[in-house]
Amino acid sequence: MTGVNARDVRDIGAGYDPEPGRSMSLRAAAYTDPRFLDLDLRAILARTWQWIGHVEKLREPGSYVAAEVAGMPIAVVRDRAGELRAFYNVCKHRAHELLSGEGRTGTIVCPYHAWVYDLDGSLRNARQTQHMPTFDKSQIGLDRVLVEEFGGFVYVNLDSTARPLGEQAPDLAAEIAAGAPDVAKLTFARRLTYDVKSNWKNVIDNFLECYHCHIAHREFVALVDMDTYEVKTHGIWSSHFAEAGKSDNPAYDVTGASVTEHAVWWLWPNTCLLRYPGRGNFMVFQVLPAGVDRTLETWDFFFETDQLEPAEEEAVSYIDDVLQRQDIAIVESVQRGMATPAFDQGRIVYDPQGSGLSEHGVHHFHGLVLRAYQEFVAK
Repeated sequence: MTGVNARDVRDIGAGYDPEPGRSMSLRAAAYTDPRFLDLDLRAILARTWQWIGHVEKLREPGSYVAAEVAGMPIAVVRDRAGELRAFYNVCKHRAHELLSGEGRTGTIVCPYHAWVYDLDGSLRNARQTQHMPTFDKSQIGLDRVLVEEFGGFVYVNLDSTARPLGEQAPDLAAEIAAGAPDVAKLTFARRLTYDVKSNWKNVIDNFLECYHCHIAHREFVALVDMDTYEVKTHGIWSSHFAEAGKSDNPAYDVTGASVTEHAVWWLWPNTCLLRYPGRGNFMVFQVLPAGVDRTLETWDFFFETDQLEPAEEEAVSYIDDVLQRQDIAIVESVQRGMATPAFDQGRIVYDPQGSGLSEHGVHHFHGLVLRAYQEFVAK
């Protein structure tokens, strides 16, 4: 049990108002109380669509990717008929994990006792069971998990009752297709990883507003035309758009850029999709809770080729050495401040015009968090 009840949820949302111009943020305990970390895993991550990777890793029959979602081992495979399938990555014999990493296989073989499963999850063979009259392999199969290909990427959901991602965010795929029509054709080129001393919700809060950008990200506001920066919120996602990369800037070289727009899509709760100025590109920034005050981050970069051009190396270095260092310092400082008696909650800053200087994207996220908490404790 999480130890969090309906009263706790009401308390954590005290001060939140549906109108962002009247609202306070979530209270600090949502970021510092271990009980809410458990609630985040069970009420949010285990019930939402979680990013697994680019479709390129799962295009061919037999291709697979093993991952962890909300603390659970998951495997995603492409079966012989070309259908995408996902399972709990757990053998039905003695619970050993089946697949690791990524690759291609003709069958799923348990490394413990060599039980063999077909790519559709059905049990094909179990050693030394032929003399067991009550053993019926047709009644044994891997437990399925919802899986979906969406916007050039693969997602899974541990909630068997969840609506398809395409239904929950019907306009997001179309917007990604319009803003990044080449996304499914790009290839993985680089991954950056970070271990951050902050609650994951602080990382998302920081990502969802550019009110801090002029203060903290001098290079970014030279790359992006902040006068055109616009933030829009939707059902379970939000977007950030601005003209960008049209002049020299201290972030990285944009000479000859074919992409001249800064485009960001945040998908509830922890997947951040980005397209920066430059050659054809796409980035996925995934935020995973690893403790009440610890977050694991990955930045995956997808380009037209897996060999980066000099300007792309410069762009990756900018994110790694400049932007991420700036943001990590911010969220770690915020986490320390939230652990003091000096802070309980703060006022949401709101611009009705939806500019990048408004925090209505943060407010939107907080509303989704509270709704997830409320629905979970009500059951």
